Amino acid sequence: MIIIKILIYSFIFLSSSMIGILLSKKYSNRVKELQEFQNALNIFKTKIRYTAEPIPEIFTEISSNMNSNIGSIFKVASNNMKLVTAGEAWSLALNAEVLNIDDEDKNILKNLSKLLGKTDIEGQISQIELTSTFLDEQISKAEREKNKSEKMYRTLGVILGVAIVIILM
Repeated sequence: MIIIKILIYSFIFLSSSMIGILLSKKYSNRVKELQEFQNALNIFKTKIRYTAEPIPEIFTEISSNMNSNIGSIFKVASNNMKLVTAGEAWSLALNAEVLNIDDEDKNILKNLSKLLGKTDIEGQISQIELTSTFLDEQISKAEREKNKSEKMYRTLGVILGVAIVIILM
């Protein structure tokens, strides 16, 4: 009987600790995704400026260079451009994928769709640079939130697990 209690207590403690760790990972994943978007936009800007490739081909190339959710967003956007405009395809792709970014980050990225494929090269580059500037601010904000909240959720999970085990004893 004592072995079953120890197993149950261990399960409770480990479960609550894992929940805390999973909640804390959301913050570090957000920073990573924003940085990957930043890198992808830099590649996009360079490709638009120095090559004559169409946007769907650039997005396909970016998606093959990225191996995360960000790559799949560019792949979905590239595929959607066969049916709708570049701006609409970008917005649809952002809505279709499950990301760790928050709504404010998503809105900043959606702003890119306003001029995507609608203006000349310089207009698109300036829109990419503007989005990149906003992403810089969001990355620093996300890093501050990560530093503040990541450790808190991990600790909270462990403390909650210990508290539940103590109460049940």
